[in-house]
Amino acid sequence: MLTPYFALWIQFVLIKQLKENKMKKEITLPETISARTEFKRKFTFGQMYLSFVYAIGAFSILGKNKKSELIHPDFVERLQLAVTEVNGCAACSYQHTKMALNMGMSSEEINSFLSGGEDFIDPKEAKAIVFAQHFADETGRPNKKAYDSVVDEYGEEKAEVVLAACQVMLAGNMYGIPFSAFQSRLKGKKYKDSSLFYELGMMIFGILALPVAVLHGLIRKIFGVANKRFFKG
Repeated sequence: MLTPYFALWIQFVLIKQLKENKMKKEITLPETISARTEFKRKFTFGQMYLSFVYAIGAFSILGKNKKSELIHPDFVERLQLAVTEVNGCAACSYQHTKMALNMGMSSEEINSFLSGGEDFIDPKEAKAIVFAQHFADETGRPNKKAYDSVVDEYGEEKAEVVLAACQVMLAGNMYGIPFSAFQSRLKGKKYKDSSLFYELGMMIFGILALPVAVLHGLIRKIFGVANKRFFKG
């Protein structure tokens, strides 16, 4: 059941936007994102594959949270905007801006999160937001002490939802960043530090690797392997 949902999510986040030109006129992204012509962060095939594997288990956790609302959807969205801000994914920024607007968040609040601002951070959410930024900085391998501080603040169940929101967004970013570069190339604005080979390679590899990553993630879940990984240093 997870395979079609995961594939649908990637499609929803990245490809649907190409068909929504009217909506694009109503959404204004920070200039640092909309005018981007180089990568803020760049990832490898291996990093993208691993992010897909961990996203499988994360989707399951977010699915349960959607029913229980242990963490409010707005909070989840703010966590994902924080991850996207660190990674600089234009495609994900656009789609999540649209989602956040539909949830009732203001353009000012959204742009603040996408610009790394602190004006709209709720003190009760601050520790989780900082963790989301740290998670993205460490490419999905946060410091164990940082995660433990989230557990101390919100409890184990909520901490797992926080982590899952970050894991799902990281996977979307890793696919969305080369997609954004390719989209920019089609508009005549090539990324300075990119190539057509890299953009198409990451996009095609992502699609081909997805079924394997889903199977990998399911096997891990069956054997009870924790859906967490931390920086060993």
